[in-house]
Amino acid sequence: MGLLSFFKGVGEKIFHNEQTAAPADPVQAEKVEPVRAQALLDHVKQLGLAYNSLTIKTKGDTVTLTGSVKSQEDSEKIALAVGNVEGVSAVDNQLTVAEQTPAGKFYTVKSGDSLSKIAKEVYGDPMKFGVIFEANKPMLKDPDLIYPDQVLRIPTL
Repeated sequence: MGLLSFFKGVGEKIFHNEQTAAPADPVQAEKVEPVRAQALLDHVKQLGLAYNSLTIKTKGDTVTLTGSVKSQEDSEKIALAVGNVEGVSAVDNQLTVAEQTPAGKFYTVKSGDSLSKIAKEVYGDPMKFGVIFEANKPMLKDPDLIYPDQVLRIPTL
């Protein structure tokens, strides 16, 4: 799937203290990177996202995903789940997908957006907001709770 870019300063706050902040000191980074990677893996597990195998590595604000998943949708959801975390600016998605299907598109939320406004823009029908909401579950828990610079998955109809 490749490299996805995110806004580092927005998203879920799973790195709660200085122990999981990305340090500039390389020696300190060696100690912290496994802790950050484990926090991201725990986040994926907490969301209940499906995978066959998953390894997460971090280097500063970049995350690399390796392993295997059943579907393209599973791959995209995992990449978005870790990318939409405060402190992550890029996700290198190297997950192997068993059942190849067309990749979804991605949309970065702008100020003033709603799912219905996005659905009108991408599908021509604001009532298709539920398609976008379902495609981004469990990261989205409420269709009214999106924020600027959040990256959403837009499936092909």
